[in-house]
Amino acid sequence: MASNLTVYVKKISAQTKEQQIREFFSFCGKITDIKVSPADDGTQDATVTFEKETAAKTALLLNNTEFDSSPIVVTAADGQSDDGTPHAPSADRDTDHISQEEKPRSRILAEYLAHGYVVGDAAIERAIDLDQKHGVSTRFMNTLTQLDRKLHATDRAKAADQSYGISNRATSLFGGLTSYFEKASNTPTGQRLVKFYTDSQRQAQDIHIEAQRLKELKKEEHGGSAYKASGLERVFGKEKEKAGTSAPESSTSDPSSGIPAQAAAPTPQGDASYAGITSEKA
Repeated sequence: MASNLTVYVKKISAQTKEQQIREFFSFCGKITDIKVSPADDGTQDATVTFEKETAAKTALLLNNTEFDSSPIVVTAADGQSDDGTPHAPSADRDTDHISQEEKPRSRILAEYLAHGYVVGDAAIERAIDLDQKHGVSTRFMNTLTQLDRKLHATDRAKAADQSYGISNRATSLFGGLTSYFEKASNTPTGQRLVKFYTDSQRQAQDIHIEAQRLKELKKEEHGGSAYKASGLERVFGKEKEKAGTSAPESSTSDPSSGIPAQAAAPTPQGDASYAGITSEKA
């Protein structure tokens, strides 16, 4: 067990199941091992080992985050800080899947918020700082653009719409892909989304807004088989499936976040919700 791939987690609620712990940390990246044990104070401890160091560094941002109504303590097994060099995939990548490790840390925290978890602004601001320092957001945007050209995802989505006759609501969802990939787009939607991933002046409030986009997007996932046929699954991950475990409800309501208290349970890494796409609202 490499220490730079592992984090120690303390103060986990005694009622929290191992699967919930796995789901919670899988937003950071692929988990290779997890061990949970009771602590002397009536809580639980966990040792979580990831496949890549980037995921472990991202997990450190969750220190003092509320998980299942209990603020947890997350520390690095190697004693290092969260300031690690992000995972950089090869330009000759042999997969069309975008892993959690490739995403900006601020984007990952937006996913946590979208699933109903409570993440403090201090963690969000730290994620923004690290993304800026390592140029992660720019690299992420470039990766998406390259994959779009490779897969012609928007064209496939249109073809899928014609073949399967999906609803107008789903059609507008797929249409939002165009705006997402147009860096020079003149549409307000395209400009907002590009700004989120490229603006060096991003603030914590912007992450809350992106989380709301992701949450709204989850409600619009009605593409069914057309989603797979369009090739979007390979770009953004598998469609969400209903899980038996529910994500925690927020104990307080944050008006600035716009996130309702109750949310669906997260899915393991590899099934994380795809990149924030939204259609223009009236």
